[in-house]
Amino acid sequence: MKSSLTELIARAPWREAVTYRETWPHEYVLSEKDSQQELLAAVSARFRAGEGVACRFFRMHNTYLFIGDHKYWLMTHWDDLKPGVNYVLNRARLYRDRRDFVIQDGDTGKREDYPANPAQQR
Repeated sequence: MKSSLTELIARAPWREAVTYRETWPHEYVLSEKDSQQELLAAVSARFRAGEGVACRFFRMHNTYLFIGDHKYWLMTHWDDLKPGVNYVLNRARLYRDRRDFVIQDGDTGKREDYPANPAQQR
């Protein structure tokens, strides 16, 4: 029986991304090392179905998938994934609400630091 996306997310062994612990806290799983190919495929299918939202992280543009209290993203385009390659699936808690589509200077990714005047997406 195929698992739902939320079941796959709940079972994934998310680990803290220590590189950005102080500047932008988030978690990740590795598709191959963590045996998360089914999760990667399910997230990629959602992106292909048009459920992703184009957003900006400082100057970098990416597409994010908003599910529950997290946003999910890949560093590789979901149509460029090849079998057997170890891909990173990232997630970060929404630090205010679904308006955190544009990350600007001074943002920290922590709910208590949400800017009084959020950036407008350009």
